[in-house]
Amino acid sequence: MTGAGFRMPSWMPLEGRELAAMAAGLLLLVLLPLVVTDSYTRHLIILVFIYAIVASSWDLSLGYAGIFNFGHLALFAIGLYTYGLATKFGDINGWAAIPLSGITAMIAAAIVTVPILRLKGIYIILVTFAFSQLVLQLVVSQSDWTGGTLGMTGVSSLKLPGHNFIRDGKIGYYYTALVLLAANILFLRVFVRSALGLSVVALRDNEEYAVSRGISLARQRLLTMVASAMFTGMAGGLYGAYVRNASIEAFGVGLLTLILSMVLLGGTATIYGSLLAGFVLVFLDEVMIDLGAWRPITIALLIILVMLVYPGGLYGGIRALAVRLARRNGP
Repeated sequence: MTGAGFRMPSWMPLEGRELAAMAAGLLLLVLLPLVVTDSYTRHLIILVFIYAIVASSWDLSLGYAGIFNFGHLALFAIGLYTYGLATKFGDINGWAAIPLSGITAMIAAAIVTVPILRLKGIYIILVTFAFSQLVLQLVVSQSDWTGGTLGMTGVSSLKLPGHNFIRDGKIGYYYTALVLLAANILFLRVFVRSALGLSVVALRDNEEYAVSRGISLARQRLLTMVASAMFTGMAGGLYGAYVRNASIEAFGVGLLTLILSMVLLGGTATIYGSLLAGFVLVFLDEVMIDLGAWRPITIALLIILVMLVYPGGLYGGIRALAVRLARRNGP
């Protein structure tokens, strides 16, 4: 909510060049399976898409809003287990269970946001991390339903009449993940360019001034956390459908490190950077699989190097290079 004197447009459409770039990128990814025909490479790309949804959604709360939410992966896990429970015990169709996963994650995000509405810095980290551990303990304790530490097996895959998602060379899950990724990026870009998104950034940059101009800290923080949870939960549901199981590895440090690295390497407050970093990190990790213990060290050094050269991450570096080339070729 804005006060008199602090005017923001109610709607800021995406620029023509950005829409054209998004369409070109989407077309490239749509045609990519015509070139990439082996199932394993498609598998890696599907993981990139799913992880990019989670990372870009985290970028909304972390990069744009400045909320140090370290319970974000718990929202992904909530979506994962919601899908598993809904399809295995509730006999709910997988296509309906994916949006249900998003709704459950949004409710969980609203719950965890209540105690952090007036908190700052390290206190937000502690509360959200405690929330993540609480969800983990809940999953472990309800082993009759969730499988506990052994995980939940026998989770239903997606189904379409006349199509087998398991034996189609990953093509079905590829395009399903791509559609969800495209919808996520479009949603996030519209969100951050709306009046609500601008007010969230204003709170991040100068909270006291933004509040003095009539922006509600509690309301904007709540809406941002819920918005960042929607596609994160749906990504968890899709991940459950894809791997056909749910395990507590979704709460693990390894996945947390990967997703956070995607946000930082790609560039915070960029949305697109997470997808770029996802391709780099997932495929680089695969290439260096023979390095053993040196693999995470090498990737960490790469992230540090990129951040030192381009503090804005990969996306910031690409934009800077594009501007430099435009100036060089200009009149």
